[in-house]
Amino acid sequence: MTSSILLFLPELFYLMLSLLLFFASLSDHPNPRRTYLVLLVLSAVGIVLSALSLNREGFLFFDAYRVDLFSQIFKLFLSVAYFLVITACSELKGVRERYHSEFFLFLTTCTAGMMLMVSAVELMTIYISLELSSFSLYILVPMRKGKNFDVEAGVKYLFIGMTASCVMLFGMSYVFGVMHTTYLSEMAGKLPLVIREPGAMIGLLLLLSGFLFKLASVPFHFWAPDVYQGAANRVTTFIATVSKIAAVALLIRLTSLVGVPSKYLTDALTILAVVSMSLGNLVAIVQKDLKRMLAYSAISHAGYIMVGIINMTDLGYSSAVFYIAAYALMNFAAFMVVVQLAAEGQDLRIADLAGLSRRSPLLALTLMMALFSLAGIPPTVGFTGKFLVFAAAVENDLLWLAIFGMVNATISLYYYLMVIKAAYIVEPEQEEPLVQISGPIRLLNYTLISAMIYLGVFPTQLYDIAHEAVRTLLMGR
Repeated sequence: MTSSILLFLPELFYLMLSLLLFFASLSDHPNPRRTYLVLLVLSAVGIVLSALSLNREGFLFFDAYRVDLFSQIFKLFLSVAYFLVITACSELKGVRERYHSEFFLFLTTCTAGMMLMVSAVELMTIYISLELSSFSLYILVPMRKGKNFDVEAGVKYLFIGMTASCVMLFGMSYVFGVMHTTYLSEMAGKLPLVIREPGAMIGLLLLLSGFLFKLASVPFHFWAPDVYQGAANRVTTFIATVSKIAAVALLIRLTSLVGVPSKYLTDALTILAVVSMSLGNLVAIVQKDLKRMLAYSAISHAGYIMVGIINMTDLGYSSAVFYIAAYALMNFAAFMVVVQLAAEGQDLRIADLAGLSRRSPLLALTLMMALFSLAGIPPTVGFTGKFLVFAAAVENDLLWLAIFGMVNATISLYYYLMVIKAAYIVEPEQEEPLVQISGPIRLLNYTLISAMIYLGVFPTQLYDIAHEAVRTLLMGR
């Protein structure tokens, strides 16, 4: 009993935290400031518990739930990303006041759902975990106040999410029909024998659709621009960072079941990667709204991550794990600047950044480092991430794909530089007041800048952790 609780410790902590926030939301005299401070401390405790659980191994719930280094690494990533998002939520501008307690509640249930997802090794368990995280986000998106953008974004997110969910269920039925099991461990022995059958390959591709939706990969990307723009800035920050981590974990876990090279599956995923990179980068060029630009940037980065996964090798999967950790870090840095600049929770145009280097040199520097990292400029962590996924493609005789990715990275540099130009060179139409940032946020900025440079120059530790997690997954499949 005690060992089972220890195996389930991070998930249990976030589920209990959700329960605590639920009771807080029922209070007749809510104290949002006290709730926030308690949550900030407890989210830091969540990181400690996730770190202490790294070496736990075992099965739960009739072998439908597996705890190993691979799942525990992703839970640690999720807990760190959740803590970072909470640090940006000290003032919930843009969220209706009466929903502040519920806002924190659904952030936490979504994180708990994703923690369940990365350990789920049975199809129904995966589906229920995915839906727990998705429904929390469906509720969070329309919480923004004003302009009705939130309702449109929420409806679009709900309908596209439901479509992806139905397609995924259809894929599960195909997979079950071919392999007569819902357990991934049993599929790992059967899938290499049947992967060349149309039913198995189509079923697996449809099964992956739910996670491609989370990752905002083509063809499930349509929600991203409108939801990024329509949701409150803190919700967009969460969607752009935390929610993508679990999707990558499941894409790796499911594709690793194939075991042998599958031309048709590789070709299908390659097409999705190529179209995601091209579409995201080309459309981002013409965007004027900063969050919409970052949404199209996210679509292109889904393509880069897919380049690592497509290879279905140790190096490919390790590079994808490294890339999603790096992406969450640099994307959070960019959105943290958006949250600080949009004092009333409003949307920001790229033109609104004019004169930022004088109004807040530190925020301008953080934004520049985040965008350089997203573009893959050395010595940032984004450069190392791109180098690793492209190296994996070259190792797998996909040199053309690596060159195609580098061309796309060069295209992306244009629209990232346009933002930096606005922040450092363009003069504002009228002088804006200085941006006031608190001491903790100032410290957070320094930490993010240091982390993006340190992990770019010294990536070995993070890569070794990613490699060891992938090795555990491949040995235990």
